[in-house]
Amino acid sequence: MSATVQDAISQVPAWTGRRVELLPMTGGLSHLVAHLRVDGVDQVLRVLDPAVAEAGLGVPLAEEIANTVVAAESGAGPRVLHIIEALPALVLEYLPGRTLGFADTREPGRIPQLAAACRRLHAAPRPFVNDFDIFAKQRRLLEICHRHGLTVFPDYLDHLPIAQELEQVLTADPPPARPCHNDLLAENFLEEPGGIRIVDYQLSGMGDPGFELGNIAAEGQFDPDRLALLANAYSGGADPRLTARTRLFQAMSDFTWTLWFCIHHGLLSKPGSTFDYWGEAAGKWGRAKAALTDPGLGRLLQLAH
Repeated sequence: MSATVQDAISQVPAWTGRRVELLPMTGGLSHLVAHLRVDGVDQVLRVLDPAVAEAGLGVPLAEEIANTVVAAESGAGPRVLHIIEALPALVLEYLPGRTLGFADTREPGRIPQLAAACRRLHAAPRPFVNDFDIFAKQRRLLEICHRHGLTVFPDYLDHLPIAQELEQVLTADPPPARPCHNDLLAENFLEEPGGIRIVDYQLSGMGDPGFELGNIAAEGQFDPDRLALLANAYSGGADPRLTARTRLFQAMSDFTWTLWFCIHHGLLSKPGSTFDYWGEAAGKWGRAKAALTDPGLGRLLQLAH
């Protein structure tokens, strides 16, 4: 059973005798997040639910905590103010910027800022404590679906050979692994006057920067022009190979996270939740299938070598 906000508040010795207010806050598809004001100073509490990692939907909680600390050192993530290992939970710096939405990440003028935020994270002074491979993740999520008898789209398995072909190409000569977030939907970006920051390191690990960019493109449903803008902004100039790799990883992101939402729908849906996990899975699967059967896929595979 996951801990509550009050459990976490009681575990921070530095707050003893201080005024702790609980303020409204939205967000958190898996873990519990809360906006606190401690003696007038805003902070964010993130209470980690062990069931998320146990279901294969996040990295082990100790790894998430360690990577959150490294992300903070890079300047991309919020500062870590307290670690409550017993629960576990994190108290983070409150970022007063604006949480981005789907339409925001698609604006051409903002896309280079997303690339800059990724470069900042990827240049962290220390590596993350674990590795992340989207192909291994896909296989693990599919195994979880099979083990629990969860519903998966009827033609999903028909496309496994194409995904395996992507794996052969994208892992043949990969760039050096970098500290990657791996779950960059719009709501994990916060826009501040000094730039864009990144929150929520539930799926973080050392990985391929091409997947990081492809994941952004998948979550934002980027067309080829937006995707090329993102890849070229990240590399600092025209980069046809990175652009091709990013497009292939865009497809692999949707292909893999289709299963993430199938699992969440089947194992972790909570009474009263208004989020449509199955609808999200269906949308990702539709986009993945379209990309994996696109006539231009062969050309992308050639460019990505």
